[in-house]
Amino acid sequence: MHEMAITQSVVDAVCEHAAGRRVHSVRLEVGALCAVVPDSMLFCFDLITEGTAADGARLDLDIRPGAAHCRTCGADFTLGDLILLCPCGSADVEVTAGAELRILSMEVS
Repeated sequence: MHEMAITQSVVDAVCEHAAGRRVHSVRLEVGALCAVVPDSMLFCFDLITEGTAADGARLDLDIRPGAAHCRTCGADFTLGDLILLCPCGSADVEVTAGAELRILSMEVS
C-alpha cells in the first residue's frame, strides 16, 4: 500500500512547515490518475499523525479529474482512469491533468 509512504511524506512536510505549531487541517489536491486511493490515504493519515503536531488534524482531499489531449484527432477529453484511450480509439494521447498530488493549504495555531 503505497498510500502509507505518500501520506508519511505529506505529514513530514506539513509538520516541518508547521515548525512546532499545532496542525488542525491539511488540504491536498489529488489527481484521479495519480494512483492514490483516497479512502486509504484518509486511513493512513489518522495513523501517521498520531503523536505528531498534526495529531487529530482533518485531511481534506480535492479530487481532480483526469484530462487528456489526443494527438490523432485533436480532441480534449476527460479520463476517469488510467486507460489512456481517446474516444476515437487512438492511444496517442497526452495527459494534461489528473496526475497532481500537492499540498494546497494547512491550518495551524
